[in-house]
Amino acid sequence: MKKILVVNVNWVGDVAFSAPIFKALKEFYPQCQITCMAPSRVRGVLECLSDVDEIIDYDERVTHRGVLQKLGVILKLRREKFDAAFLLHGSLTRALMVFLAGIPKRIGYDTKKRGFLLTHKISPPTGKMLHRSDYYLGVLESYGIPVKDRSPRLTVGEESLKEVKQILFQNGILDVHPRILVHVGANWTLKRWPKENFTRLLESLLKDADAEIVIPGTKEDLGLIEEICSPLRIKPHILAGKTNLKQLIALMSISDLLISSDSGPLHLANAVGIKTIGLFGPTRPEVTGPKGQGRATILQYEVGCNSKACYHLACMDNICMQAITVKDVLDAASKIQNT
Repeated sequence: MKKILVVNVNWVGDVAFSAPIFKALKEFYPQCQITCMAPSRVRGVLECLSDVDEIIDYDERVTHRGVLQKLGVILKLRREKFDAAFLLHGSLTRALMVFLAGIPKRIGYDTKKRGFLLTHKISPPTGKMLHRSDYYLGVLESYGIPVKDRSPRLTVGEESLKEVKQILFQNGILDVHPRILVHVGANWTLKRWPKENFTRLLESLLKDADAEIVIPGTKEDLGLIEEICSPLRIKPHILAGKTNLKQLIALMSISDLLISSDSGPLHLANAVGIKTIGLFGPTRPEVTGPKGQGRATILQYEVGCNSKACYHLACMDNICMQAITVKDVLDAASKIQNT
């Protein structure tokens, strides 16, 4: 194969999980060119994968919402004359697009009754908890492509490192270690640790005069961060909204530890190789736990309702996240820093 399209998934953490796919393709087809189609919001992750040669933005809910916009993407795919498309995304629409683009080999899971659009359809695995990364890698393996290295790895470029060091300087953040990143957000509230716990955690971490405590995130996290930090006498450095995705990954690469719930930043930090503490409640680490090259410590308590991944977003108790104490996190952080 000379030209391969990978139709990727929508979320930052899942795109990190997909990273081994590109290396495996390049090892099996050394001369191939790999293009990845994915939402623009995950482009920064893809740009940290050296085996991705080209990126096509596809934003189904924004830029390419209408039929004409989708047709434009289909025509672009047709002009590229791909030999094969590997569909990691389970979407019927994306399968139809690669079919209409005339890509001769179309490999993916037979979900949402889209099997008739695929030339190599795979039955989704059933009966056991399969890690999300292994689920994506199964698309390649079912086609006979071996995956020798299953660990997600992200590579940070010199330009991004230079940019983030400038951002640190502009925000008065010294080159002091240990640098601990505390990510307080999550893509749904059920996965969030209680705000008061984060306040107490930060209060304890900030007492260590030798450590730099930094809160990364997006602009959308700023309201939550303000609620958490307002009671603090000593304030952490807040970089939420001040870095793009590539710069965030670069920041992680020059930090020592990230504390986060099961969210995209947790998996980016783990894939870039730093130590992480993952606060897991409703989700299962067997399915969405860190798989990268960094050392990961998972904190989770079995409370009954989270024996399987829980998606009861209207839960009023959130006992699975409340079960993790501030002492649990501080003890884990102390153990990590002393080893």
